[in-house]
Amino acid sequence: MPQHGVRARQREQTRQALLREGRRRFADEGYAAVSLAEIVSAVGVTKGALYHHFAGKAELFRAVLESVQAEVGQRVAATADAQRDPWDQFTAGCREFLVATAAPDVQRIMLVDGPAVLGWNQWREMDEATSARHLAEALTSLVAAEVITPQPVAPLVHLLSGAMNEAALWLASSTDPADLDRTWAALSRLLAALRA
Repeated sequence: MPQHGVRARQREQTRQALLREGRRRFADEGYAAVSLAEIVSAVGVTKGALYHHFAGKAELFRAVLESVQAEVGQRVAATADAQRDPWDQFTAGCREFLVATAAPDVQRIMLVDGPAVLGWNQWREMDEATSARHLAEALTSLVAAEVITPQPVAPLVHLLSGAMNEAALWLASSTDPADLDRTWAALSRLLAALRA
């Protein structure tokens, strides 16, 4: 039994090492330029070890993307939870989404290569399961508390999610650091119009 635990721990360490190296390379070089041979060489394992965990490069990329999306979600939630007022939680979370997605590795993996590698539909499904779900929960609470004007939440989630994803994509191509503050100023005015 202890031997089984050791092997399971080693397999998980290998998986995590592949994810770390995959993330580094996908962020630095872009999906198309990365080869599995380079990843396994850097980690010090065989291609067979990689294929034990991932069916191929696309599956490794998807796992890296899921990890990046989870990190962004955790940052957004932690920033929102630091606020006491529900409206402040909502707006702080929205701003943190823009800040988190301004990181070059997040931009490349989540916003540029994500839709291109996985296809729009699969990328949208992943986005809806993470960011959009949290946005829906926050908006539902704000409508119930009458902080924002009562309205159907589903269309509002898609409108705001689309606006924030587009803003993040635009910021990914921007070279002016001041654009983050300008984007937040525009988004905060848009969000303020929702208040009851």
